[in-house]
Amino acid sequence: MMKKVYLLMLAVFLTGMSLVSCSTKQHAINQLENFSYELRDHSANYDVDDWKYAAEKFVKIRKNISKHEFEYTSEEKAKIGKLEGQCAGYMGKGVKEGVFDKVKGIGNEIKGILKGILNAITE
Repeated sequence: MMKKVYLLMLAVFLTGMSLVSCSTKQHAINQLENFSYELRDHSANYDVDDWKYAAEKFVKIRKNISKHEFEYTSEEKAKIGKLEGQCAGYMGKGVKEGVFDKVKGIGNEIKGILKGILNAITE
């Protein structure tokens, strides 16, 4: 009887551990997915500090995913790859748009300065 109780407890423990493991590996995928949405929606407005935080967050998520590297199915690995590609794309697009907007703003400022100088000279 004691042996059956022990085996039942062991089975419950192992089942619980497998559920926690699946939950944790799925949580890592969910983090990556949420991060890709965050980049998609907000990265065009990031400043230097935001990019530093985003890079640190991406590394942290990647470390979490790599802890479960051998537990993922082929489908999960494909999803992870797709999400990582999206993150890279959004990062590149966000940096490009952010830099372009700043350069454009500086260009407009320089135009204004030149216009002001020309007006002052011609008056």
